[in-house]
Amino acid sequence: MDAWGDVKESDVPIRERPHTVRAVFFEGRERGSATGDPSTQPNAERAEVLAEYLPTLLFLIVATGIGISLIVVGNVLGPKRFDAEKLSPYECGFNAFEDARMRFDVRYYLIAIQFIIFDLEIIFIVPWTLVFTELGPRGLVTMGLFVGMLFLGFIYVWKRGALEWE
Repeated sequence: MDAWGDVKESDVPIRERPHTVRAVFFEGRERGSATGDPSTQPNAERAEVLAEYLPTLLFLIVATGIGISLIVVGNVLGPKRFDAEKLSPYECGFNAFEDARMRFDVRYYLIAIQFIIFDLEIIFIVPWTLVFTELGPRGLVTMGLFVGMLFLGFIYVWKRGALEWE
């Protein structure tokens, strides 16, 4: 406690303090001092702060070890019998019919863009339905405009013939 009767942050054990930036980086800093020099922390408190990172460090070490060991075991014990078919550029057994750089129809990309747009529409509509009663008429009008604009875009793409596959 200081002269005013306030409990100093350094009087509370580190394990009982909230995990905030202030609690981790300003240990040992006196009230009113301008520097938060970590070298002023007692070594025991610094060791306790670092000990809180130990489970994360162990997790990273174990995960890396498992990943590397699985790759090594697969390369050592895996079969290495490659035949002409396996080493060919097309594993399915067929030669290429056309050039690999053939042109794609633009309508393929338009369908993909439509999928993304309607997927985003679902992302906005589902949460809106959960809070529909709380939003009131303004929320209904806003969502109506949103769906209306998407519908106009759908009509435009339909009229342009992007949905017709020949």
